[in-house]
Amino acid sequence: MTSDLVRRVWQHREGQGGFAARYDCRVLVWFEQHATMEYAILREKQLKAGSRARKVALIERENPLWRDLWPEITR
Repeated sequence: MTSDLVRRVWQHREGQGGFAARYDCRVLVWFEQHATMEYAILREKQLKAGSRARKVALIERENPLWRDLWPEITR
């Protein structure tokens, strides 16, 4: 969760931060935006509690080709 998606994705693309560097996460394939931080936190907890298969299904439903969404958020 972040309040500045462009900055956070840029950090991942540059390999900054522990998780991004450790797992080589450099491509944005899915994101959600929410009206409040409270709802965003609840949604993040809900997603983290789900299985990997459910997370993959969520990505594939919205972005079946797993294309990089970076250009979409930087327009």
